[in-house]
Amino acid sequence: MSELKLTAGPEDAGQRLDVFLAAKADDLSRSRLKALILEGAVTTAGAVETNPKKPVIAGAVYVVHLPEPVPAEPEPQDIPLDILFEDEYLIVLNKPAGMAVHPAPGSAQDTLVNALLHHCRGQLSGIGGVERPGIVHRIDKLTTGVLVVAKTEPAHLGLSALFESHDIERAYLAVTRGAPRPSSGTVDEHLARSSADRKKMAVVRNPEAGFGRRAVTHYKTLKTFGIREKGTNFPSAALVECRLETGRTHQIRVHMAHIGTPLVGDPVYGRNRGISCLGSGADHDAGLKLARDFPRQALHAAMLGFVHPITKEALRFEAPLPEDMSGLVAALRRLPKTV
Repeated sequence: MSELKLTAGPEDAGQRLDVFLAAKADDLSRSRLKALILEGAVTTAGAVETNPKKPVIAGAVYVVHLPEPVPAEPEPQDIPLDILFEDEYLIVLNKPAGMAVHPAPGSAQDTLVNALLHHCRGQLSGIGGVERPGIVHRIDKLTTGVLVVAKTEPAHLGLSALFESHDIERAYLAVTRGAPRPSSGTVDEHLARSSADRKKMAVVRNPEAGFGRRAVTHYKTLKTFGIREKGTNFPSAALVECRLETGRTHQIRVHMAHIGTPLVGDPVYGRNRGISCLGSGADHDAGLKLARDFPRQALHAAMLGFVHPITKEALRFEAPLPEDMSGLVAALRRLPKTV
């Protein structure tokens, strides 16, 4: 067990104990320090301090007893990872479809956390006092793409602050049923749990009442495919870039469905998962079948950019479309755009 000794100066007198410790201990969050106080891990003059609100006394030396990291509950598993970048503080990887980020009831194995516990064995310094990777953002189990994970508590705190202040550049690629109108724009709609199904998110109809959280998605149509109705220019599908200003659960999936262009293959928000396209022929039929049978939401986290929370280096990572989505786009490109 290691110790951290912090001396209170005259200017610190009267502050809450947890506030004082958080200001002095750069590598520990206030919530973590509050938990340590409640656990009896903070002493002064040999006496245990258990009240986070207790006023600090000038000249007192407060000792924080830091426990050794304990193993996380998930078991390490030797699962191959597509690593884009790694140093002693963080790791950036390209997550495949079908891999959940966190273990969950009924799905305790084969997650990203299981894989990272094996890959980073001996490198995790103890995030929140537990030997575990610091997950600061998530992408859905069936969504692919770039994800950053902290390996140390300082990196975890720094990344969390970047996500909280929206100082992260994130771009996703989605294949939608139909094409957004207008072709580029912003969806600014509050999201909350659906009252009809707690597993789903929904656009809040009366955000002024204080329900839900603001969610902002900036989208741009990159390519359109096929034609949906004779005598119109309504596309059958589109490849759309979505940039997140906020990061809410299922944000892109809900926002795209809200404007009438749900993601191809989305089992939750896609309703009818296929697309409509005029025309005939082998390419036409094959493209429609692939879109109808696409086994997941066609969504890929293509780019992630941020300032390294420790080294302050500007970093930017990209991951190409996975094979299933690139095959879908190739098939849709062959759909006839005139009939």
